[in-house]
Amino acid sequence: MTETQVTWLTQESHDRLKSELDQLISNRPVIAAEINERREEGDLKENGGYHAAREEQGQQEARIRQLQELLNSAKVGEAPTQSGVALPGSVVKVYYDGDESDTETFLIATREEGARDGKLEVYSPSSPLGGALIDAKVGDTREYALPNGKTMKVTLLSAEPYHT
Repeated sequence: MTETQVTWLTQESHDRLKSELDQLISNRPVIAAEINERREEGDLKENGGYHAAREEQGQQEARIRQLQELLNSAKVGEAPTQSGVALPGSVVKVYYDGDESDTETFLIATREEGARDGKLEVYSPSSPLGGALIDAKVGDTREYALPNGKTMKVTLLSAEPYHT
């Protein structure tokens, strides 16, 4: 049995994802009607419209399951309002292994909630780097495991609430 991963969402993100889920669910009859209509066209082996409609149905059902799982395990909270502490929903600036010239700025959040414009890298709070930084204060140095088994030190330079 796998442990369900908790996803932190702001109320705004939760509402947006719930709206998408409701829209997909309400679209089910439309897709079913499209499949039936295409099935009536004859030979299913050579019916591209039928196969395309079935493919679209499969993609929508997969997204519905993904959203249901995400929303069922989500904890809704407020975006952080304080600066100086790395929390889910914070944009952080860090440097690695004591090299202050090796900095990176990113958002600690889930991909569903994260920067939709793609201009900001997103690290999950449950990733090794994101998890190491949670609750760190500016100036704190934390260590986290790399995929190769080694460890890396990261120092928090700044943490600010993310604003869309």
